[in-house]
Amino acid sequence: MRGDGTATGPRTVLAYVIRRLFAVVMMLLVVTLTTFAIFFVIPKWAGSDPALLFVGKQADPAAIEGIRQKLGLSDPLLVQFWHFVEGLFVGRDYANGSDVTHCPMPCFGYSFRTEQAVWPQLTDAMPVTLSLAAGACLLWLVGGIATGVVSALRRGTLWDRSAMTAALAGVSLPIYFTGLLSLAIFSYQLKWVDVDYKGLGDDPAKWFESLILPWITLAFLYAAMYARLTRATMLEIMGEDYIRTARAKGLRERTVIGRHAMRSTWTPILTLLGLDLGALLGGAVLTESTYNLPGLGRLAVNAISDKDLPVILGVTLIAALCIVLANLVVDLLYAVIDPRVRLG
Repeated sequence: MRGDGTATGPRTVLAYVIRRLFAVVMMLLVVTLTTFAIFFVIPKWAGSDPALLFVGKQADPAAIEGIRQKLGLSDPLLVQFWHFVEGLFVGRDYANGSDVTHCPMPCFGYSFRTEQAVWPQLTDAMPVTLSLAAGACLLWLVGGIATGVVSALRRGTLWDRSAMTAALAGVSLPIYFTGLLSLAIFSYQLKWVDVDYKGLGDDPAKWFESLILPWITLAFLYAAMYARLTRATMLEIMGEDYIRTARAKGLRERTVIGRHAMRSTWTPILTLLGLDLGALLGGAVLTESTYNLPGLGRLAVNAISDKDLPVILGVTLIAALCIVLANLVVDLLYAVIDPRVRLG
């Protein structure tokens, strides 16, 4: 019970979760509407016809009109958006007279270039990007937080200065520079690793070998930021009254750091983690392009160069979904770490 007699048990937690889930649904609806407008409404207002991207500028008017009817580009904008959202949940039929093509759920449409369904292309590329993100995230969390904590506890020492110099380099150097440098040294010169990607189900050892350099390259950038943030937060927290009180009680330094100081340090780290996980696709684009990984990043780059609007739209929505879900997880973790969040 709180001081005013309000229950703080499962009902409070459930209400907090429901509020966050409702906010996620509304956010995804807004993102979907905005993304659809950017890729299909704005080009039409600018005088660009998506049907021309599908059949090519040299096609005859009858073929262009047939594609326009089949894709529903002649329908009112709200009807087009409704059909798009409907296709995500129940599938969609693309029809032009007797020519009917069924797109099963979730339907993101068909590629303008390959005329293949977009969703299978996304699912083929997604495991690569998820593998890259998961491995890099684990490395930068462990390495960055550990480096920041040790630097804060050994402030002013050679370790502290060296670690912060390396962190500054990590923040400053772009991914394509560190990626190409690591490729030149460890793959082409020393031949320690083979960066030709292999699926986890095909050959786990080759899968790990092909991803170790991309993991380190991507993690180096993020670990530098986490090290600097952890160090600054720890230095501020170590001067708080409750830390001095814990030490005055005779608690071991390990307990003071692990149970008291680190618990307060996790809040800004989780905030940054939610943003980084959601925006990881930006880093994945450069990393996958550098190492020729067949993930969502490279798929997006190829789709942009080909002006393949359905594929770009699909990748964008997947990235937006990752951002929203990452922030939802962070919000729920806030409630676990700090009970005041779920009582607010």
